[in-house]
Amino acid sequence: MTVHELPVADAKTNPNPPRPQMHTPPPIDRPGGPDWWLMMKAFLTQGKKIASCVPSSEAMARKMIDGIDWDAAKCIVELGAGTGPITAQLVQRLKPHTRAVVIELDPTLCARLRERFHGVPNLDVIEGDATKFDQYLAERGLPQVDHVLSGLPLPSFPKGLRNAVLETSARALSPTGTFRQLTVMPLVYYKMYARFFDDVKFKFVPWNLPPGGVYLCRGFRNSVTAAK
Repeated sequence: MTVHELPVADAKTNPNPPRPQMHTPPPIDRPGGPDWWLMMKAFLTQGKKIASCVPSSEAMARKMIDGIDWDAAKCIVELGAGTGPITAQLVQRLKPHTRAVVIELDPTLCARLRERFHGVPNLDVIEGDATKFDQYLAERGLPQVDHVLSGLPLPSFPKGLRNAVLETSARALSPTGTFRQLTVMPLVYYKMYARFFDDVKFKFVPWNLPPGGVYLCRGFRNSVTAAK
């Protein structure tokens, strides 16, 4: 027998033939450690890209979504979701006709979000850039957003990046939509948001570490006005 005439193994010659490979989905990445530790590590390594070194309190998360008409809302976007305290409030209230798109740039924090909210209907968790969220909406056939919930530290962003986030929000928001910005520096940046929006209200949240609040903004002004 030549080297090219090797015997073919069958059930008689090989009692344990190899089984066909079955495709299985990749496992969900499960980052270790509690939420506060993941946020602390992200804050220490990324600095100004992270709004706070600890997750938002339940009181802050509830204030962020206060006043949303859940029967009317069709699409809600959350930017900089962290470990998901606001997302948790969202999923408790989502209606079957409402789509939520949650965007987080940090891979570890995004993995925690995917682990925590795996299988939730009408919820998309995206590891991506907040300035491009209108592209993510277009890919999903979502033409408009009713509310943008931002946990990003916008005042710490370079001017061009901050403007890009706000202008992307303006393009995506419906005429009656709201832009909601979390802060842990109450009222300090009120004038900045007033340059971008016609109507700005501030809701104080004392029960947060540190105390903070939410800017509720409507009526985006054009970039020329906001840049002054």
